[in-house]
Amino acid sequence: MAILLLKKSYQLSNLKEVTFKDLWGSRGVFTTMRMVGKPPKLLLLKPHIENLLKSTKKYGITKKNLKYIILDLIKKNTLYKGPDNLFRIALNKKLISVSIRKRLKPNNNFNLLLFKYKRVEPNYKNLYYKKILSKLSKVDSTKFDIALVANDKVLETGTSNLVFVKNGKVFSPKKNCYIGNTIKFISKKIKINFKDISIKSINDYEEIILIGSGKGVTSVSKINDLKWKRRKINCYIKLNKIYNSLV
Repeated sequence: MAILLLKKSYQLSNLKEVTFKDLWGSRGVFTTMRMVGKPPKLLLLKPHIENLLKSTKKYGITKKNLKYIILDLIKKNTLYKGPDNLFRIALNKKLISVSIRKRLKPNNNFNLLLFKYKRVEPNYKNLYYKKILSKLSKVDSTKFDIALVANDKVLETGTSNLVFVKNGKVFSPKKNCYIGNTIKFISKKIKINFKDISIKSINDYEEIILIGSGKGVTSVSKINDLKWKRRKINCYIKLNKIYNSLV
């Protein structure tokens, strides 16, 4: 379990600070942003907030001037806690919670484990993550993530989007996953073909890469469950260069 460097909760009705709750498992939404430098800078802040607000409407979370309330709470709580952290904001109908934790840099020898599971309402960044968090708590997050698989299709990981590279072309799952802000940013710089990725086709790909706020751009070394091993890093180098233009 990640050690939180900051944790605060506020009543949505009056913004009074109350005992912290992480809100996991409740009907609500969240977003996680990478926070770098001093003074702290939140990467892709604008699209993160836009997507968060769209999700609040879906989950019936309403409050006058909610966007400005969220931005104000972010401003008050983006305290310098080190050069590279993750800032999370979560909401349900009663509470807004913010927290900061240290970003753990993924290892060069990074592995994926398969997990037969599809997130509830996967097109939204909702708080129904308890099964995923339980699974992730059992592994070293600098060396492992879990690839979610349903109906013989690879969807996403517990933390990130996935891209697959074959003959220099880049592919990513198009259904039953959340298309995150980081992969959207990268897709404006390089063509990503969104399509179903069959579990049976995995060995056709020479590179598999995670893309997300926490993992940044991370090259997968192997998937033991499928006897897959990385054969190239050309696309990883290219995508990582694009991503680092944000930092």
